Amino acid sequence: MTMTLTERRADEDFLRQADPFRRELLAHCYRMLGSVHDAEDLVQETYLRAWKSYDRFEGRSSLRTWLYRIATRVCLTALESRDKRPLPTGLGGPGLDGGDELVAQDEVPWLEPVPDAMVGADQADPAAIVTSRESIRLALMAALQHLPPRQRAVLILRDVLQWRAAEVAKVLDTTTTAVNSILQRARAQLDEVTPREDDVVAPGDAEQRELLERFVDVFERKDISAMVELFTKDAIWEMPPFVGWYQGPENIAKLIDLKCPAKGPGDMRLLPIRSNGQPGFGLYVRDGDVYRPFNMPVLTLSKSGVRHVTCFFDTGLFAKFGLPEVLPA
Repeated sequence: MTMTLTERRADEDFLRQADPFRRELLAHCYRMLGSVHDAEDLVQETYLRAWKSYDRFEGRSSLRTWLYRIATRVCLTALESRDKRPLPTGLGGPGLDGGDELVAQDEVPWLEPVPDAMVGADQADPAAIVTSRESIRLALMAALQHLPPRQRAVLILRDVLQWRAAEVAKVLDTTTTAVNSILQRARAQLDEVTPREDDVVAPGDAEQRELLERFVDVFERKDISAMVELFTKDAIWEMPPFVGWYQGPENIAKLIDLKCPAKGPGDMRLLPIRSNGQPGFGLYVRDGDVYRPFNMPVLTLSKSGVRHVTCFFDTGLFAKFGLPEVLPA
């Protein structure tokens, strides 16, 4: 059936007005689901539903608010059939020794990282940032996974997006009183599982650059003794899909010394990325005359060194970050 001129103009009007919100809606769906792949699918579903019902949009709220309502409901429906996405530290097990056998659980739907560029957290102008870096940090994403879906939605809408309780109540078809009660429970539970950040002083730009340059140099040389000096005394290293996690500089260095397939200097290459508002790298390991994707460490830094590394072994993520499939040796 051929579209009429009026229908074509309505479609063009919808796309023109709705498309600027795509990246922040992706960030919203990512916060809800913990997966960049799922978030992309649900943003598409959001836009499809919005397009189909655009002729019934009455303008009682802003288009942005209307899209967020649709996206939130789409996410809540999706979460009915999905498990939470943890990190190894969220499974409740004790830390392991760096020499212990590695155990992978590929069937677990692990938390995924998201490129800053995909959700608008990479822009230099703070006024233009549609997603604050703090609102997508891995520690928060992991903590959100402990909340039931409705609590997660309320916390994100109220504390991240700063919606009024009455607006959230309309999305969830409930009362303002119920929203406030859900928010109180969500905040209390989040306080129990969120690492304390109050006493951690982030490094300045120059200090951060120097620490990241040292990280690259030490890893590309696989200098185990120098590696110990990179980390804070209570540093944590985790690497989904492996279920173990490791604490302490010497233990982390032992893990990399014994388990990393790179044998020595020149066997690793690191390319910088920005993920979840944090610095990270695409790490490649030499395979003959090329370097192939191996894993993706995302770093949490402090003035005294690297505090936490979440090392993602899903090499399919490299393409999301615009990283090459191979590097010449």
